[in-house]
Amino acid sequence: MKFSDADGLRVGLWGAGRETASFAAAAARHLPRCQLAVVATDAPATAEERERMPAGAAFVCGEQAVEALAACDLVVRSPGISIHRPEHAALVARGVTVTTATSLWLAEQAGRAVVGVTGTKGKSTTASLIAHLLRAAGASAELAGNVGRPVLELLDRPAPDYYVVELSSFQISDLAAGPRVAVFTNLYREHLDWHGSAERYAADKLRLARLEEVETVAANARDPRLAGLFELPKRVLTFGRAPGFEPSAEGIVREGATVIPAERVPLLGTHNLLNVCAALAALEALGVELPDPAAALEGFEPLPHRLEPVAGTPGPALWVNDSISTTPESTMAALEAFRGRPLIVIAGGFDRRQDYGELGRALAESARVVIGVPDTGGRIVQAVREAGASDCRTYEAADLAEAVAIAARHAGPDSVVLLSPAAPSFGAYRDFEARGRHFRELALASGG
Repeated sequence: MKFSDADGLRVGLWGAGRETASFAAAAARHLPRCQLAVVATDAPATAEERERMPAGAAFVCGEQAVEALAACDLVVRSPGISIHRPEHAALVARGVTVTTATSLWLAEQAGRAVVGVTGTKGKSTTASLIAHLLRAAGASAELAGNVGRPVLELLDRPAPDYYVVELSSFQISDLAAGPRVAVFTNLYREHLDWHGSAERYAADKLRLARLEEVETVAANARDPRLAGLFELPKRVLTFGRAPGFEPSAEGIVREGATVIPAERVPLLGTHNLLNVCAALAALEALGVELPDPAAALEGFEPLPHRLEPVAGTPGPALWVNDSISTTPESTMAALEAFRGRPLIVIAGGFDRRQDYGELGRALAESARVVIGVPDTGGRIVQAVREAGASDCRTYEAADLAEAVAIAARHAGPDSVVLLSPAAPSFGAYRDFEARGRHFRELALASGG
């Protein structure tokens, strides 16, 4: 179903987040006969949620939700609403079409000029890099999706040469249409609470490559979990290993030739070199040439909360905000960016049943101090201790403020104080941005 097909239908919104709100706003502007009848939420809607939704819609929650949504012709769900919930199955069994605003927009585009970027980590940076490089090549590009701007907001803008859309597994799981180019950065164990299992998470993520509109797949050859993509009966470009773009000590190379020297890459860490490789592969998939890739990369700035140095902190230590790192793998990648420097790491957050054994060994090897914060900080600290970290001191803090205070006591010349939680922020903070902002405030006030 396309977005325009919703005109004249009775529509229910399942969830009152940013993406469903974007559907309500776009429908008011473009679908004069669409009736937004119901807004269903798991808990009573807040004043803020009610304010962003259309007047006249009935708000329901709990047991009333399925019955109210079943009376609609179409249900647009928030990405946070899992398609694996029994309520979703009940609606589908009653013949209700359940979709997302992203799926409706992609169906409207029919894949034309769209690059879809996904992966467990690195997708926001990679999508931003692709848009930046396209513009440097002289093309117009709009960046949207999970990176921050809902895709339906693009309906009110002139059509660019290319759309670059970040796609989460929540959005991919029931997409009806795909992009022209699908980029896969990596695939780790994540979001088990939404998908139910690691196997289902992987299947929901990888289905993007099999959608009919996808002509070319660009995938990280260093990730064995993506190996199945290389056998698809489609054009497949790899990066991370020869013959594709790959990271090296010299920077980014291809078949022995340096494409971008290391000193001209404005991002820290091997994982970010891989993100640049992914972006270069995406431009190759589109047939867009960059006469001087290094020059094209100039002016790109790291995204907030992704290995972001905290400017203005007192003392000689470097404080780094990596609040976006919500998996053990992303935190291990962050450690690599500071290899050889005295490293103080603050980690821990919402428990999503991650295995911290490998992270514990990496921390024991590379960190001078590890400070755990609730909920998973205790497990991370225990994993470090079990790894036999004789040279690594470990602490458990009650909260981020205490963790920063401990870090400040240990921070010395050339030290790096790294917030890289290896866990989501839920419970303690609204989102990873709020956690990162609080870390920045604490770091600036630390006196370290």
